[in-house]
Amino acid sequence: MNPVLCGLAANEALPVELVGHLITVADADIAYALACRADLNREQAVALAARDEESTVRLAYEGRLTAADINPRTQPRAALALLDECAGDPDWARLFARDPDAGHRARLAACPGLPADVKETLAVDPDVRVVAELAMWTTADLAARLARHPHAEVRRAVAANEATPPQVLAALLTGEGLPPVERCLVCDSEETPYTHDPYCARPDCELRSGASCTGSHESTLHELAEQALGNPATPVGALLGFADHPSALLRRQLAARPDLPLEPAARLAGDTVPGIRAELAENPAIDDTLIRVLAADPDHDVQRRLAHHPGVPLDVLSCLVTTTRIGSALPRRTAAASPSEIESLSRSPNPVVRMLLAERRDLPAGIRDLLADDPDAKVVKSLARHPGLSETQLRSMVERHGVRVLAGVAANPETPPALLEDLTRHLPPVRKALREIARHPGATGPALLACLADTKARRVAAGHPALPPEAIVELLADEDPHVVEAAAANPSLPPAVMAQLIREPIGR
Repeated sequence: MNPVLCGLAANEALPVELVGHLITVADADIAYALACRADLNREQAVALAARDEESTVRLAYEGRLTAADINPRTQPRAALALLDECAGDPDWARLFARDPDAGHRARLAACPGLPADVKETLAVDPDVRVVAELAMWTTADLAARLARHPHAEVRRAVAANEATPPQVLAALLTGEGLPPVERCLVCDSEETPYTHDPYCARPDCELRSGASCTGSHESTLHELAEQALGNPATPVGALLGFADHPSALLRRQLAARPDLPLEPAARLAGDTVPGIRAELAENPAIDDTLIRVLAADPDHDVQRRLAHHPGVPLDVLSCLVTTTRIGSALPRRTAAASPSEIESLSRSPNPVVRMLLAERRDLPAGIRDLLADDPDAKVVKSLARHPGLSETQLRSMVERHGVRVLAGVAANPETPPALLEDLTRHLPPVRKALREIARHPGATGPALLACLADTKARRVAAGHPALPPEAIVELLADEDPHVVEAAAANPSLPPAVMAQLIREPIGR
């Protein structure tokens, strides 16, 4: 990869004539960067498509190419991308339905809006993986038919399809009304009984980890149940028996169902597997009674996930954050707190409660200012990115709490340029703050030059348009190719230098 040319290909200020020149010399990496340009015109897109199929696929998905621009025989992936966007020629679908490449047929099977005759052809494809791909994405009527397919892999795919009728999904779980399953991918390729080695090193082996078959196709049918449990179209009444299923994985899937009734939820709250209780703890279907039961759970992950439940009572949340490390992510219940609750939380004696409230970015000015003066550094650190803080308040935060809040202050989009420059001079240097300054829209040239001292900040600062042009040019010879690419993509790079680089690129 040539980082200079890749960077130039992404440079939004690159003159149109130089874009055209890059297209004529583009390799796969340069072509991909060019395909991402928002200003690429149709003529340029067609020219680029002739050089690199990977870029052609992206251009097709973005609507920059039409069916008239694509040859399905020489550009099959791009043609399939247009079919996936319902923008291809229907005759292409008939062509691909009989393509000798099973990968192309499987990709076609996932496309929406296929002609009826094409779907019928794919439904009887000799490669079961193609039929399974069709089953996963097709319409309700064909999904119902494929639920009767003798291969377990196809039924597994039907169970994952949200268009499958609810009564069919229920039947797949019990087998009632359906002919017995005859085959699975395991017994297609191995003599049963067989259990696939999860560390299998055979390069031609396509079986999933843990696949097994003793003649009853058990691993695929287990996966079928897993898919049905995760399918919102499956009627919850057909799933209640899984609360006592011997498979912890299936019980966990049930615990995550947002339509889970309270009775099986209560049974799962006493499950011996902590991961199942943790899954239940974040489920919006549980009520206050179950929330309080789970709040007393000894498992850390249960309590952590319960703290992020959208309906957890604030008194329970306050207790949870006191005893459990839940991180600084804003809990959904705190995010939804009413004005009166916000007032109460802001005056909580628990600094963790105040810290989590400070993660909100829509606090009333009075609450914001109250928390800005909080004596606890972690509260101020959470608040530092909040809009509306004055330069005086931001400087006061830095003076009172130093390195603990510097990165947060640097990340505030309203931090004045003069303060950003002051932050770069802090001793000892705070690397996280330098990295925030390097991407700050208000960073000045002097501030960005200071950021070049940090390896990670250097990669970001090299692409900042406020970096002085002479520094950008110097970075084109940097030892780090990421820095070079960012500098070449910098819109403040002088056009004359861009032209020279394209004529005489720096070899790497």
